[in-house]
Amino acid sequence: MGHGKGLAGMAGTPGARRRCAIVVGAILGASVLALSSSPLTPMSASPVEAADGLGAGGEYHPLTPQRIYDSRASSAINEPVPGPKPATDKTAVFEIPLLGQMGVPVAPSDVLAVVVNITVTEPTAAGWLNAYGSGAEAGTASIVNFGANQTVPNLTIVRPGANGKLTIKLFTGSAVGTAHVVADVFGWFSTSSFPASSAAERGSRLIPISPGRLLDTRAAGAPLGQQQSIDVQVQGATLATGLTLPTDMVGVVLNLTGVNDLPGSANTYLSVVPDAIRPGSPPGTSNLNLSKGQVKPNMVIVPVGADGKVRLYNNTGTAHVVVDVAGYLRKVPDNTRNGRVVPLTTPYRVFDTREGQWGDVPLGPGQAEDWSFADFAKSVLIGTQEVGPQLAVIGNLTAAGLARQYPAVAASSYLTVYPSTSSKPEASNLNMVEGPPVPNLAIMMYSTSTTVRVYNFAGYSDYLYDASAVVLAD
Repeated sequence: MGHGKGLAGMAGTPGARRRCAIVVGAILGASVLALSSSPLTPMSASPVEAADGLGAGGEYHPLTPQRIYDSRASSAINEPVPGPKPATDKTAVFEIPLLGQMGVPVAPSDVLAVVVNITVTEPTAAGWLNAYGSGAEAGTASIVNFGANQTVPNLTIVRPGANGKLTIKLFTGSAVGTAHVVADVFGWFSTSSFPASSAAERGSRLIPISPGRLLDTRAAGAPLGQQQSIDVQVQGATLATGLTLPTDMVGVVLNLTGVNDLPGSANTYLSVVPDAIRPGSPPGTSNLNLSKGQVKPNMVIVPVGADGKVRLYNNTGTAHVVVDVAGYLRKVPDNTRNGRVVPLTTPYRVFDTREGQWGDVPLGPGQAEDWSFADFAKSVLIGTQEVGPQLAVIGNLTAAGLARQYPAVAASSYLTVYPSTSSKPEASNLNMVEGPPVPNLAIMMYSTSTTVRVYNFAGYSDYLYDASAVVLAD
């Protein structure tokens, strides 16, 4: 989680970036990094507008979190042959149902996208997972990256296939292995043809913000104990950035980081829910799984309770929690575009700093660099038409290959993404140590020039971004 407040600038051209000495607190250079050295392949987005107006298109409908898939024999759900799924160097695929599951409408004409938390557990080899609508052609992208024997969750926004199902792809590089997969549904986005007959049936819009810290239990020295929960005021709360959240918000987008390195820590999970948690009745789903000694983030989209609060729950041991706000949900007049979410047909690899096309140089300690999304935004098409102005892009940010700055000092860092025209916030998108890649869903809010800034706290880290949806602007 972020705790450094210096601002570093970007440097030079893609080939030379990050090789220049950049001092924390200084801004060097004035150029931004192009997302591609050649024209981008046009992105296919799902339609959100109807002929008679915008209707309910791209609006969010929360659900009580429920498990819709589990491959484990002891708790199998929607899996006719329980057991670990194959993961190979040639990729292995299987399908899980989305439509009609735990409150998600059955009709494909009603559902634009579904918000799912996908967890890989008990993998026998390192690898990655991708998810996309059945029948779609998947490119190079990842949603969950995992090491052998790790449990790794990640939130994602996915477009169901024509058959109402989601294809899961497991890949393990050179080693043949297996892994269990678990999926929890948290909500869905409606199409413009969804028959919302009243304001109550209409969904809400996602309004992205430059991230800001809402809570850090380390500051008060008050971690969450075993089966303990804490109430957190969200409506009307003032973030560390000075922004006050609206009192009419109906939901919130949080980056939840668990810090499980206390003496009393144990393998545990954290949950975020809108309503009070009764003693002895823990939440039925998890947002973040933590191993003992681990520091890990996961994005959460959760309704706000009737009292304007959300609740954080820790299942086992003792853990600190850090909460950053990345956006909020509110009701908006249906004759505007602002805050409507439009999913891409499949996740799309926007950039990967390990590749020569984007410089093949890791981002160094205390360094930041800007990325222009102008060409990407123009490439998002519905049919042959540009989707138009956008507030942000939503996708999976993955840190890969964190290396030490000093050979004898272990590397530990975090990445923060924010609009390039804003000051660096006290917030983080993901935390990483030396070892396997670390993924987390990230909302990249654009500056007025459609540019975002990525900051690395320590060590040398490559990173990549796979877009899955865009947020419309008026």
